Parts: sequence; structure tokens; C-alpha cells
Amino acid sequence: MSTVVLPDGEFRFSGAGAAYASPGKPFTSRIAYAAAHVVADPRADNTPGAPAALDWEATLAFRHHLWAHGFGVAEAMDTAQRGMGLDYPATRELVRRSAREATGPIVAGVATDQLPPGPATLDEVRKAYAEQLADVQATGATPVLMCSRHLAATARHADDYLDVYASLLREVDGRVVLHWLGEMFDPALAGYWGADPVSTVLRLIEGHQGKIDGIKVSLLDEAFEVDLRNRLPAPVRLYTGDDFHYPQLIKGDSAGYSDALLGIFAAIAAPAAAALRALDAGDEREYDRIFAPTVPLARHVFGPPTFYYKTGIVFLAWLAGHQSHFTMVGGLQSGRSPQHLATLIRLADAAGVLPDADLAAFRARAWLTTVGVTQ
Repeated sequence: MSTVVLPDGEFRFSGAGAAYASPGKPFTSRIAYAAAHVVADPRADNTPGAPAALDWEATLAFRHHLWAHGFGVAEAMDTAQRGMGLDYPATRELVRRSAREATGPIVAGVATDQLPPGPATLDEVRKAYAEQLADVQATGATPVLMCSRHLAATARHADDYLDVYASLLREVDGRVVLHWLGEMFDPALAGYWGADPVSTVLRLIEGHQGKIDGIKVSLLDEAFEVDLRNRLPAPVRLYTGDDFHYPQLIKGDSAGYSDALLGIFAAIAAPAAAALRALDAGDEREYDRIFAPTVPLARHVFGPPTFYYKTGIVFLAWLAGHQSHFTMVGGLQSGRSPQHLATLIRLADAAGVLPDADLAAFRARAWLTTVGVTQ
């Protein structure tokens, strides 16, 4: 039975997700990475402040799901709860295991989160970044130089950012992806890159083009991203991290397009893959049709406070059958209200991200009962 009682009334699942359940070939016209979440071990003490304990089998199975649909995996990014429950020992092991099992492209986050909270010197920030960079390079994954809370708190002007990043780029074998995460995703990153951030970013890229594959931009500002994209020197790519405007940014315009490194792709992998293959075939109408119902879902998942979007990603993974439970490291399953998640059920069904309507309904009924909605 695929009917549930939501807080605002009865709802029947459509079964639309069955149309997109099959994996497919890799994409040819765009590079697309999905930032993957982690699956907590439900038997472990994953309470706030406890060391993260993962269900490795389920965590890695989800990555194989993404590779099978044609995506690259963006490992150990903020979607994996970096700075919100996933400690660095677990992060390092996550990157190692994912890289070892990779059947498609993989990039992995490099940050400074092994440092204790609080003040750090620029030298301590450099050393922390360098340690993680060496760990990622040892796995063969492409490093993503993530924004650092410690650097944001310590840097006093643009040259501090440039000096730290330049020291890292001198140590890189191959290329890296830069990372620009807005404060809506992490308030501790306010003011990142200094007083004139665009100038700082362009100076960094222009001075190290041979070491930079691209930059991931997560600012939820379409016009800003297009302007920055048009100012990047070739062949540096812009990887959109805009979970609000991704269809038009990926499709692009006469001046160019964005590739993608997106958290929402973890939740909408099957329809997103179908849309990207339609774009490969030159069928923009089908591309638009498939992506259209995913946008209201994405805007809800990433609604304010945006940094709790991970809760919605994991809830959807559970409803879709990618894991057996709805618990998270750091107890983050409490990060969204029952009302928010109930709305997510309707939007996920409309977007075609739930391949088994009966399973989704069974799990939704069980969860709704626990939050006081009688079934």
C-alpha cells in the first residue's frame, strides 16, 4: 500500500521514481560529481560530540550507486558532515576506502578539521592542510581544497589566503579543485578570501593555472556564478555547487556552461543522470522536463538554515532504500523538523527520486508514527 497520512492529510505515492531506477552510461558533455553523504552505524554511539562510527558497507554501496549512474563521487565534502559530526580519523578512512573501491572518478576534500576548535596560527593551518593533502594524494583521489574555518578566523587580508594556498599548490602532484563555500552553508566562513574575494580567487587561479582543474562555487547566486565563470582563464572549469539554479547553470548559455559538484545529486541521482544523458543527446526539452520537478525538492532540502540540508539528504536515502535506518553521525537526524521532512516526502515523490513507492510509504508511515502522526 503506497498511501500515508501526512500532517496535512492523506497522500498517495505516484511511483514516478520507477522510471529512473536503472543505471546508465557516463556523461559526455558535462563533468558531474555527486557529493555523497555517510551512513552512520545505527548500533554505535553517534551522539553529538562522539567519534563518528560509520556503516562502511552501506556507505560504500551508496558510492557504487552514484558511479553506476555515471557520476563521479565527491568524497568527504560538507555533505559527508565535515565539521558537523564526521571527525578527521573517520574522514581519512572514508577517503581511503572510497578511493580503493572507486569504479569511476573521485575527488576528495582537504581541510583543516583535525585542528581543535578555536584560534590557530597561519603556520598551523598550513600544516593541517598539508597533512590532509598528503593523505588524499596517497589514495589517488583528486584533492578538493576546501574552505577552512580556521583560515577564515585567522587570515587578516587576501595575501594570507594566497600564501597558504600557494604553499599547498607547490606540494600538489597533478591538479586540484578549489572550493568556495558560502556562509549560508557554514556561517564560520563569512568573509572568506578577504575584502575583495573575486580578485583574490582570480589572482590565485591566474598564478597557478597549471595546478588548478577548476573551482567549485556554492554561493546560491546564479548571476554571480555566471560572471565568475566568464572571467576564469581557460581551461579552468567552474563546478557549480548551486543547489538552487543547477539546471540552467549546467545547461549554460552562448558564453559557456558550468560543470557540477553538487550535494543535491546525492538525492536525485537517477533522474539527474537521465537529464544529463538527454543533454548529451542534444535534447534540451527532455533535460528541462526531467530536472524541473527536482528544483522545488532541492530548494526545500537546502532551505534555511542551509547547513542542515544533510538531514534531508539522509532522510531521502532512507526512503529510497539506500540504507536501512534514519540515524546520522552527531545525532543530526534531529536537524530538521517533522513538518520539513513531511513536505520533503511530497516533493521527493514528484521529483521521481523514490524508486519503490511501497517501500517509501512503509518507511514514511513508520517514521510519521514516531513523530505523532497517526497512520
